[in-house]
Amino acid sequence: MDIRLQKFLADAGVASRRACEELIVSGRVAVDGKTISKLGAKVNPEISTVTLDGKTITPQKTKTYIAFYKPRGILSTMSDPSGRGSLANYFSDWKERLFHVGRLDKESEGLILLTNDGEWAQKVAHPKYGLVKKYRVTTSRPLKNQEIELLRSGIKIQGGVARATSASKIEEGVEISIHEGRNQVIRKMMESLGIDVLALLRTEIGSIKLGQLKVGKWRYLSDVETTKL
Repeated sequence: MDIRLQKFLADAGVASRRACEELIVSGRVAVDGKTISKLGAKVNPEISTVTLDGKTITPQKTKTYIAFYKPRGILSTMSDPSGRGSLANYFSDWKERLFHVGRLDKESEGLILLTNDGEWAQKVAHPKYGLVKKYRVTTSRPLKNQEIELLRSGIKIQGGVARATSASKIEEGVEISIHEGRNQVIRKMMESLGIDVLALLRTEIGSIKLGQLKVGKWRYLSDVETTKL
């Protein structure tokens, strides 16, 4: 059965479907020796030869879904040209090609997902699905009640207004949930309140929890977790 080229690439673990579309448009993908630069092309996974930058792409036979506790100081990338610590430090010897779903900034830690299933990754990362992510934020001072209310109702940051789906005081600062994915949005919200973030830990992505996972360790997601998410 023929499938769209970008789906073939995503299913093979090359990248998310959207990123695979960009690879196609940039002219880096060929089917049976012919460069494809427009979306809409279809391939037969059983007989077509698909290459990316001249390297043959082999369809994945199994799907992998991983929860990883990203340490502080590690980049949310699968490689870094400057040799800085990245996810590759933990998964470079993996037999399958994995890519991360979403990001955590370098100085944040906690739950991040990895997979070789591009279609699943696209759904998890897409804003329209509104997956809520929960964080524990260690702050330079306790938050006032009115500041907690501001986080819930909406606070002006660079680029617009951001609001938490929930926010509550905890001993180290605040526990906050958001469903948007703007870069460093929680740090910017705290900055608008005049509060320094001393540490930021992501504990949940949708229904998937960090739980008892230790720093730098990973586990497979269960079938229930991947389906429920």
